[in-house]
Amino acid sequence: MSIFATAEFWVAAAFFGFIGVLVYYNVPSMIVKALDSRADAIRQELDEARRLREEAQQLLSDYQRKRREAEEEANAIIEQAKREAEALAAETRKSLQESLERRTKLAEEKIARAEAQALNEVRAAAVDSAIAAAERIIERKVTPEVNARLVDQSMSELKHKLN
Repeated sequence: MSIFATAEFWVAAAFFGFIGVLVYYNVPSMIVKALDSRADAIRQELDEARRLREEAQQLLSDYQRKRREAEEEANAIIEQAKREAEALAAETRKSLQESLERRTKLAEEKIARAEAQALNEVRAAAVDSAIAAAERIIERKVTPEVNARLVDQSMSELKHKLN
């Protein structure tokens, strides 16, 4: 039996022939080129992904900064509204006090004119009646409900102006 008759010989010959054909047609360099181009494409995709990630991080930080600025601005608006509401409430209390003082003064002037015209006994009764009437008017006009209503009305006007 000769060496050319064995199956191993023909398998080896076919293998080396196949390798020779691959080398002849430059298949290894084609494979290397394909792998290199694939590696370049993957590298470009990774660079693009890295760039997109950095861009997304930048956008996220921009939106977070804008959100913080909007919150700070909203808080500043709320604080300003509170200050304006407090100032308006103080102004309302002051004008109410002035109005009460004017009414009280008018009532006192009427009482004084009535005293000048009436007898001493009638004068004393008129003064007592006028003072009692003034107290009732003040008690009736300046109740906690009236104060609360004036403050609520001022707050709603302020909210309307802010909107």
